Amino acid sequence: MQTRQLGDSELRLTEVGFGAWALGGGGWAFSWGAQDDRESVAAIRRALELGINWIDTAAVYGLGHSEQVVAKALAGVPRGDVIIATKCSLVWDDNGNISDSLKAESVRRECENSLRRLDTDHIDLYQIHWPNDEERIEEGWAEIGRLIEEGKVRYGGVSNFLERHLERAHRVRPVASLQPPYSMLRRWIEDAEMRWCAEHGAGIVCYSPMQAGLLTGSFTPERVQDEDWRRQSKEHTEPNLSVNLWFVEQLRPIAEKYGNTVAQLAIAWTLRRDEVTSAIAGARRPAQIEETSGGAGFTIDHADLRRIDALLDERERRVRDAGGYVFELRR
Repeated sequence: MQTRQLGDSELRLTEVGFGAWALGGGGWAFSWGAQDDRESVAAIRRALELGINWIDTAAVYGLGHSEQVVAKALAGVPRGDVIIATKCSLVWDDNGNISDSLKAESVRRECENSLRRLDTDHIDLYQIHWPNDEERIEEGWAEIGRLIEEGKVRYGGVSNFLERHLERAHRVRPVASLQPPYSMLRRWIEDAEMRWCAEHGAGIVCYSPMQAGLLTGSFTPERVQDEDWRRQSKEHTEPNLSVNLWFVEQLRPIAEKYGNTVAQLAIAWTLRRDEVTSAIAGARRPAQIEETSGGAGFTIDHADLRRIDALLDERERRVRDAGGYVFELRR
């Protein structure tokens, strides 16, 4: 498993990271459905065996539960052997209602709670999850800077930021990384955000490189649990779903040419860009991370990249003809 330097930081991340969103289990607003903690722990430990050296989680995943599962899986693992990334800014009340806060005292409280749940004395990469509390971006980012100065956090990053948000944060202190959604079906960061990160020494760790399961080659609607957030996703429901499944079938022979799966092709496609440090692969079972870890270490040739671009153009045409949803970023 090769590593890449995260921007100008001293962190070197494996090209595939372990995503712990689904490990939060059921019972919260953005759940993937019920999850067996034993399977979660086994999946993380298998990732480490495969050479993956970093885990991405967030306080809000399972309302703290994902971080607790990560701590359980890492029990006995030397702290220096794994890079832990988590996030702040999404907070919840006693009834599980989620809201946004980048108030300094809230960011500090979230960090302290994450340190406790993760059973660690420092967080390697602490990220603002969303810029939704927009008027307080500078306030929250400055507080992360103070946490870095105190040794509780090594580096600060941001997630789901646009270029204008990145600029605002950068005026306060450097941004180590951006964590955006990036996949064949979500390419908006190729416009301004990738360029900004390259110019300012910020790494990119992309989430949902398989578009929440759609680009795995094994997705079926029957596998989606009742409380899974994807039941409300436009890409996972009709009319987009049928077109997306058609698109995946067109990818299958391209993947097979390399002796790889569609999921591995989807991850390798995101890693083709030098600006991308790592792709976050979510996994609920050991077998899933065994497959997706294979997305690192192979190169898609230029002819196949052009073929994928042509297929993406055809996919968009079919979605429009079906009256479906075409993703357009609102800046």
